[in-house]
Amino acid sequence: MTRDPAQIAHRGTLTANRALAPLTWLRVGGPAEWFFQPADEADLSAFLAALDPSVPVFAMGVGSNLIVRDGGLRGVVIRLGRGFSTITPGDGVVEAGAAALDSHVARRAAEAGLDLTFLRTIPGAIGGAVRMNAGCYGTYVADRLQEVRAVLRDGRIVTLPATALGFGYRQSQVPDGAVIVAARFAAPPGDPQALAARMAEQLARRDATQPTRERSAGSTFRNPAGFSSTGRDDDVHDLKAWKVIDDAGLRGARRGGAQMSPKHPNFLINTGTATAADLEGLGEEVRKRVLQTSGISLEWEVMRVGDAAPDGAQAGSR
Repeated sequence: MTRDPAQIAHRGTLTANRALAPLTWLRVGGPAEWFFQPADEADLSAFLAALDPSVPVFAMGVGSNLIVRDGGLRGVVIRLGRGFSTITPGDGVVEAGAAALDSHVARRAAEAGLDLTFLRTIPGAIGGAVRMNAGCYGTYVADRLQEVRAVLRDGRIVTLPATALGFGYRQSQVPDGAVIVAARFAAPPGDPQALAARMAEQLARRDATQPTRERSAGSTFRNPAGFSSTGRDDDVHDLKAWKVIDDAGLRGARRGGAQMSPKHPNFLINTGTATAADLEGLGEEVRKRVLQTSGISLEWEVMRVGDAAPDGAQAGSR
């Protein structure tokens, strides 16, 4: 085994000091020490098997729920490409590659008369949705997932049933260093036109209430109540993250180029000049103020990874 990824035979693309900011929705953060895009599952398996176990590995999706700190990421960042984005509807099931976008899976399923409409408005790709147990309108990945295929840190390829993933609210227990490559969902039948109409309604509701045209990473903090929106008219808001942030007077709060969205105060946005430190610092200030005003300790939903920039240093490309 080797600590130097450049010494490992591979068929994919391996890049040193790769800028990550352009690959994240927030457009911030430093570079990856190494950035690997495997050609296929076998390529990924062989690469991880040959890589020294002491080298950190981070599986990165489309960067929709991620703050990469300004000092960047050590070790190897793995990002799956088009070869991992297939979507195959079947008899009551949908199989999807980990790089397939959640919205695309929902649409392809609906066209086949299968209901995975809860995925339509969730930003990101299937691998991240599984890892975070993403959900919307009262349905979560855990409610539909049957199994995942993954490459473990030592290169072994395994199939893991949903019951082995330890799902909780906005979290799972995917093994450390494992890279999810595909997922299989149970999908109830539905009329394609009715499913399409439901998704159109969901999109309209999202666009009316969320800053979808801004640089954000979706919901910043988990809802203290431990569940996401049910979409019902009687859905209560007293224990929603946006409500306790709003009650603390933090709608529109700023730090450097970071801001809590005036439209939806649980969305942390980059107004154009933010660093990762601005974004994370504002988020921590929000957590502190909400704790002081309501006694509630908000938990981050956005994943924060990497090292802070050295004092006085600038972040990588933004």
